[in-house]
This record gives sequence, C-alpha cells and structure tokens, in this order.
Amino acid sequence: MFDFTFKNRLDTIRSATRLAATLALLSLLSGCGSAEDPQAQAEALLNVAEQGDVASIEQLLGQRVDANVRNSCNWTPLMKAAVNGHADAVARLLAAGAEVDAVDQGGYTALLLAASNNHTAVMQQLLDQGAMIDAKEQTQGYTPLIWAAHRGHREAVELLLERGADTTLPDFAAKTAAEHAREQGREAVLALF
Repeated sequence: MFDFTFKNRLDTIRSATRLAATLALLSLLSGCGSAEDPQAQAEALLNVAEQGDVASIEQLLGQRVDANVRNSCNWTPLMKAAVNGHADAVARLLAAGAEVDAVDQGGYTALLLAASNNHTAVMQQLLDQGAMIDAKEQTQGYTPLIWAAHRGHREAVELLLERGADTTLPDFAAKTAAEHAREQGREAVLALF
C-alpha cells in the first residue's frame, strides 16, 4: 500500500514538473512571458533540462538563454540533466558552454550528482570535458567515488577507477570509498578496490 501511494505521489510530482516546464517554455516562445525576464528564462531552461527535452533546450539556447543560469539552490541546467541521466541534454548544454564544475549550495557538481545515481554515460561526458574527478561536496565530504561506492553503483565505480579517481580520499568522517562499500555490504563494489 505505501509503495503504491508513494509511487502515485511521485508520478503526480513528475507530471506537475513536466507541465510547469511546458508552460514556462510556451510562455517564453509565444511572447506572453518576457524573453528579457532572466527568472523566466532560468526556470524554463532548468525545467526542460530536468526533463531531458533537448528540442526545448535548443530553442531556449537559440534565444540566447545562458546555459549557466541557476535556481535558488544554485543548481544549473547541467546539474538537472546530469542527476536525471539525460545524456543528450548534457551533451547539448556542454556544447553551449555549461560550466562542467559549477557547484550548488552544498558543493555538488554535475559529476557528483551523476555518480550518485549511476548515470555512467553522463559521467563519461563530464569526465571527457575535464570534470574534477575527486571533487568533494560540502555536507559530508563525499567524492563521486565515495557516493558511487556507498550506493553500490558498480559501473560508476569502475568508470571512476579507470579514469584515475583517488581511492585514498576520505570523507569528513575519515571513511574512504572502500570503507563505505564495506559498511553498506556492497561486495561487488568492494571487490573493485
């Protein structure tokens, strides 16, 4: 029962987010919203990036909307696309000059967000663009490798190790990625260290 109710709430939230993104974009494109209004532009690009809507991203970027706009938590469109695994949207935003290592209020980068969700195609793109592989977020001191190991994301851990992630870096509790894998019972991940 709980899972069903929770799933319904998530579906409702996702539908509302898609609707908000569509309405914001339509408002800008139809001239009802001001193309000069930075807040409307930011909201529209952030929303369509979160949804992975590359066509809408293209339209907004074509109107010279800044690829590095931010919301109240300092999230960028690249972060929104990365956390949701939208590789095509990530590629377009990077091509438009999105800052690969921009940080939000908690110190999270797009790579940290992608690694924590096992979005390896996105991670590859970000690393190819020079993303800091050992960046630490500011809340717990987790690196992309620590996040991936903690959550048991074998593919993400493999990619990060192949690309040279530092296995000795500890978080703020002095635990390494391998220690997180061990504590969480992530045997398949632990075997990689």
